[in-house]
Amino acid sequence: MNKVFMFSSLLLPWFTLFFATSDSRKKYMPVTIFTSLLMTIIFQIAYTYKWWVIHEQIVPWGYMIDVGFAYGVFAVGTFWIFKLTSHKFILFVIVNLIMDALMAYLVLPLLGKLEIAEYKNISPTHYLVVIFTLSFIIYGYHKWQEKIFK
Repeated sequence: MNKVFMFSSLLLPWFTLFFATSDSRKKYMPVTIFTSLLMTIIFQIAYTYKWWVIHEQIVPWGYMIDVGFAYGVFAVGTFWIFKLTSHKFILFVIVNLIMDALMAYLVLPLLGKLEIAEYKNISPTHYLVVIFTLSFIIYGYHKWQEKIFK
C-alpha cells in the first residue's frame, strides 16, 4: 500500500498541469525544475548527515531521495504556488510558510507512522527552517528567470 501511495505522489500531481495554460507551464517550469535540483541536493545532504531515514522507496536510489516527494508533490506544488502567488511576495511567503509547516509537523510525522520515512538527526522545526529558506532561494531564481524571458 505504501508503494501505491509513493507512486501516486510522484505521478498524480503532474496531471494537474493539464489545468494550467501553456504560457503558465513555460513561465513556471524553470523554477519547478530548479526546485527539484535543489531538493535533490538537500536530500543528499540529509542522507550524509542522517537528517531522516527513508525506509521505503520506489526506485533503487530511493534510500537517499524520496522520489515521489522531490519530483512529484514538491515539484508540482512549487509550480502551483508560483502560479497562484508569485506576483505577490507576501502572499508567496505566507503560503510557503503554511505548506512547509504542514509538511514538517503533519506529513513527515505521518510518513513515520506509515514506516515510509522518519526524522533522525533533525527536528521538525529545523526541517521547516531548511525548507522555508529554500522558498526564498527559488523566489529569487524565478525573478531572475523572469528578467531573462522579457
